[in-house]
Amino acid sequence: MKEGPDIARIGALIGDPARANILGALLGGKALTATELATEAGITGQTASSHLKKLVDGSLLVQTKQGRHRYFTLAGPEVAAVLEAVMGLAAHKGHLRVRTGPRDPAMRAARVCYDHLAGDMAVRIFDSMQSRGFLKVTQEKSGLGLTECGEAFVCDVGIDLEGLKSARRPLCRACLDWSERRSHLAGSLGAAFLAKFQDEGWMRRERDSRVVQISPIGNERLVKLFPTP
Repeated sequence: MKEGPDIARIGALIGDPARANILGALLGGKALTATELATEAGITGQTASSHLKKLVDGSLLVQTKQGRHRYFTLAGPEVAAVLEAVMGLAAHKGHLRVRTGPRDPAMRAARVCYDHLAGDMAVRIFDSMQSRGFLKVTQEKSGLGLTECGEAFVCDVGIDLEGLKSARRPLCRACLDWSERRSHLAGSLGAAFLAKFQDEGWMRRERDSRVVQISPIGNERLVKLFPTP
C-alpha cells in the first residue's frame, strides 16, 4: 500500500508473538511493570525491555514512572479496539491457540476489554439497544450515537449522561467482539455501564484476570434490562 497511513508498521509491531502477548496482557486496562509483562510473554526482562521500547516508540503503549518502577498501559481505547478486531479475525479464520483451558468459556461469557465489557453479555447489551432504537449511526468520528429514547434509557439506568457528553472521549463506539464476532459497546458509555454494573454488585472482575463474573441476581437484572431482539 503506497498511499494513506502506514499500516505495515502497526502490523509488524502487533505481529511479533512476544509483543502480541504483551499487548494482550494489557487488554484488561491495568498498568503492568516490565517484569510482569516479561512473565506474561514468557521472555527475559532484557528482551521485554526491547519489545516495550518498540511498542512505546510506535505509540501503542504509554510508559509512566512511579518511584523505581515503570508501568505500561495501552495508549488508548482505539488500540484495544484494534486488538479485539484482530483477535476476532484470527478466530474467524481458524488461527486459534493450540491449548485451551477452563478460563475460555468464562472469557467468552464476560470479560474486560480495556475499560468496558466484552463477551456474550456485552453483545447482548449492544444488540438489545440497537433493536430497541437506542443507537443510531452518526456522522461523528465514532460513527455511533444515542437516539432521544436511548438517552432517556441511559438516564433511567442511573448514568450521568451529561457528564459523559462533556468528556472529550466518544460517547458510543462499536467494538468488534473477538469471541462473538459481533459488536459490543465501547466508548465512555460502555465504560460507564461496566462501572455501574460493578457498583450494583451485578458483576465482579476476577483478580489478575480479564474474566468478569456475573452474579445470579446480576444476570437476572441484566436480562430484564436488556431483552434480546
